[in-house]
Amino acid sequence: MKHLMETRVRDAIEKAMASGALLPGEIPGVVVEEPKSEDHGDYATTVALAMAKTWKMPPRNVAGILLAHFGNDDGLFSRLEIAGPGFLNATVAPSAWADVLHTVHSLGSEYGKNTLGAGQKIMVEFVSANPTGPLHVGHGRGAAVGDAMANILRHSGFDVTREYYINDSGRQIRTLGRSTYLRLKELAGQTVEFPGDCYQGDYIREIARAVREETPGILSMDEDAAVMLCARRAADIILEGIRQDLCDFGVTHDIWFSEQSLYDSGAVDAALESFKQTGQVYLKDGAWWFATSALGDEKDRVVIRQNGLTTYFASDIAYHQNKYARGFDKVIDVWGADHHGYIPRLAAAVEASGIARERFSVILVKLVNLLRGGEQVAMSTRSGEFVTLREVMDEVGPDMARFIFLSRHHESPLDFDLEAAKSQEKDNPVFYIQYAHARIASIFKLAGERGIPMFREKEPSARLLTEPEETRVLKKMAQYPEVVERAALFQEPHRVAFFLTELAALFHAFYNQHRVLTEDPELCRARLYLAEGVRVLVHGGLSLLGVKAPEHM
Repeated sequence: MKHLMETRVRDAIEKAMASGALLPGEIPGVVVEEPKSEDHGDYATTVALAMAKTWKMPPRNVAGILLAHFGNDDGLFSRLEIAGPGFLNATVAPSAWADVLHTVHSLGSEYGKNTLGAGQKIMVEFVSANPTGPLHVGHGRGAAVGDAMANILRHSGFDVTREYYINDSGRQIRTLGRSTYLRLKELAGQTVEFPGDCYQGDYIREIARAVREETPGILSMDEDAAVMLCARRAADIILEGIRQDLCDFGVTHDIWFSEQSLYDSGAVDAALESFKQTGQVYLKDGAWWFATSALGDEKDRVVIRQNGLTTYFASDIAYHQNKYARGFDKVIDVWGADHHGYIPRLAAAVEASGIARERFSVILVKLVNLLRGGEQVAMSTRSGEFVTLREVMDEVGPDMARFIFLSRHHESPLDFDLEAAKSQEKDNPVFYIQYAHARIASIFKLAGERGIPMFREKEPSARLLTEPEETRVLKKMAQYPEVVERAALFQEPHRVAFFLTELAALFHAFYNQHRVLTEDPELCRARLYLAEGVRVLVHGGLSLLGVKAPEHM
């Protein structure tokens, strides 16, 4: 409907230019918006205000000319008017919204799909938590955002691959091995000093017990070899737990990519050597630096330290070169907001590798303020004082957790109230949305028990749906394709969550004001038709977010 308004405004401009009422020239871009107040109609355009100077006349005069040339022979708009300094407002005839409902029913789960990414391969790399401890709630938010984003992109025509980057090399893995080894010595009755920079959580003791059972003689081995064995085994055990947690959270990655494989294959050395040849990696003060400042970063970055060890940046350069070498047209990384300063250097490395910057983007996800008893719970994997994603799932369920993680823009702080998440009230958005789906299922069950003829045998007259509450539901349904497209375009999955919250509220408002199973058989069939359309969108929208749509509550 919004596109129809845009088309008719452009047609009016063309007709006005052809008649001489407006100066001829290039047709301007037409922006159509939905007014906040219903009193201002369903749609409004500011094109008269934007182009008044070009057309050399007051905005209201321009709007009057457009109104005079506006095509509405089919009665699509019940009211067209000029408002304020030159807005052109349009109200859609109530009966015209019926076409939206017919479209929803004809397309079903395909409604809302678009071709934004047709023919493009895209990778979404998300979670990628170091295998040094269980996933916490912050990782959970990143998992929900990344997975929903992948679903929305696929719905928008992209060929999507989900990837998890396993940081199984470097200092944190050595620290993990050291932590496990020291706990092994404690289990053997030895008194050890446990450094503060080691991983403190009880999960390290559990891993140490598993390693001791698998390799009883490990403490008699050379210490360095034992620490490395502990590191690899501990990382494997933790990664196995991460996989299971993500699976239970409804997240499945297509590829699990090992950082260590980049070193084993020589990809890191090759990447750095190529940049040494071009002078973009240079030697200074005994270390090797990447000249990222020449490409927009605030300063150059070390890739090989004075001790000869590479930095994480070095392997990230090789990793992203590997991504594009695999044929991806675009790469999206989902990171924690604390990695904001890392974007310019990696974007510089991507550009230095001959890849256009617009093919690389980052979604930054703010951490979660988990509240328990009104107090924020500390989350530090090193100290072991954190609440895991598993604990949150066990307490509130994966559906509730996923939706709450997606209920705000990913760059906005999120307070996760565990008690509120478990409540079954309308203030709980996911419960309210799922309840709308279950309520519709209940309506159809009751209709079947009463022997009420369904709409499936014959398409009902949706033009009977003229009550204000019905029209509001239909108008909201018409927005869904644009919501999905914009969620993909701007990489903002919360848009779908917002839409579902609003649609559910409008449906419940309609249900509370009007009977669906009325004595009028035609109106009854039309309202069942409306309810089924809402069910289709609630089911489809929740699916994009990775949340179930239950038949019973």
